[in-house]
Amino acid sequence: MFHIVLVEPEIPQNAGNIARTCAATGACLHMIRPLGFEVSDKYLKRAGLDYWHLVKVCYYDSFDELAEKFPNARFFFFTTKGRKRHSDAQFRDGDFLVFGKETRGLPEELLLKHAGECLRIPMFSEARSLNLSNSVAVALYEALRQNDYPNLLDEGELHDHSWSELEK
Repeated sequence: MFHIVLVEPEIPQNAGNIARTCAATGACLHMIRPLGFEVSDKYLKRAGLDYWHLVKVCYYDSFDELAEKFPNARFFFFTTKGRKRHSDAQFRDGDFLVFGKETRGLPEELLLKHAGECLRIPMFSEARSLNLSNSVAVALYEALRQNDYPNLLDEGELHDHSWSELEK
């Protein structure tokens, strides 16, 4: 299982979309306070739709609190300031993928402390950043791809209906 960490998320719709992505992939969601919304926020719930029962959400008062709870964990920090591409990292089951708040990203002191684990999702230099929920999806699915999508259904079923059957 992978872990998604949101450090001080501000927009409930993003957190709801991320919770839905976690529910669909089996990832655990960790949120670092302060949050820019109430957990019962209708936009948060609406964005996650009926998936909340499928996602484990944990709350912390600081990043240090989270790091102390998982002292042997590997943390990767996603930032536009990263020098290494996200696809160059070698992700393993149990890794923590860390994302900052929508308006400012991750705190500079956290990035400096973990400079070797800072990753960047490639984009045009003129673009400031990707949407937070999109960034989480890109990063998480790269980690899942590298691990052959563990425990995820990776085939669908197409029902072949001829036009004559549909006209009946």
